[in-house]
Amino acid sequence: MVRKDLVEDTYAEAFDGLYVRVIVTADDEETLKKAAEDATASPSGVIGRLEGGIEKWLNAEETPDRRKGAVLQLWKGLDKGKSLESVVERFERELSYRVRQDILVKPFTAVFDALSVKAEGRMDMMEKVGHCGDGYEWEKQLYGRSMIVVPIMVPDFFIERHVGYARGVSGGNFWMMCRTKKAVREAGKAALEAIGKVEGVITPFDVCSAGSKTETKFPLIGPTTNHPYCPSLKEKLGRESLVPEGVNYIPEIVISGVSMRAVKEAMKAGIEASLTVDGVVKVSAGNCGGKLGEYKIYLRELFR
Repeated sequence: MVRKDLVEDTYAEAFDGLYVRVIVTADDEETLKKAAEDATASPSGVIGRLEGGIEKWLNAEETPDRRKGAVLQLWKGLDKGKSLESVVERFERELSYRVRQDILVKPFTAVFDALSVKAEGRMDMMEKVGHCGDGYEWEKQLYGRSMIVVPIMVPDFFIERHVGYARGVSGGNFWMMCRTKKAVREAGKAALEAIGKVEGVITPFDVCSAGSKTETKFPLIGPTTNHPYCPSLKEKLGRESLVPEGVNYIPEIVISGVSMRAVKEAMKAGIEASLTVDGVVKVSAGNCGGKLGEYKIYLRELFR
């Protein structure tokens, strides 16, 4: 049972986003792990690119081609003032970079659509991925799916012709207020393990050391450090510092998921797990004062 006094009376600010959910498979675990991690390694939503994460690992009985696999989610923010068509066009281009540069180049890999809800639309993978075959690519029915076969020098790469996208919720988060480095490591590990049991969510940064804010002196960089919560600035900032007494580290876990229900379930599981760790003083969350996100997820309401 979580002590509510250890959960700050605040909220996480979350956003609508578009996501794809795909299965990557490979002949061996090492290649699979490398492909999955490389394709999701660079969370870059703040510069209009993609956020991603590994949702779960699959055994051979759970994949279309009966090889071990991983479920990946890749996300694109809905840019205010831009049409859905233009956002999807950018999403498709950015997704193709991840597939071409991080998965196709690994020997004996394949990509399958794994969207678990009704698709809002579908991306045709032929133009920006299939044509890596320089016109020699072909389409073939395999595993009950329409697959593109891309001829490459270690033959061959396979990707499902159409990949669906849907709307989900991104930006759910919580902060772990820690006394010690040991608490950062142990609370982070416990929280990620708990979140990993929730279907349909990813943690794009895993344990993130650099919470940000929207106001900045350097707009070309984008969101910069959330300075009131930097423990090393506590003395310099004086009353402006918002770091609680006895807190020396404030790691963050960000969560994106296929539904609000999934994001809330994951936040609750992660918070519960982190508060079992000695050295975690309390839990809070990041927000922009309600100015940016469509949703407010109140931490204490998770434990009603």
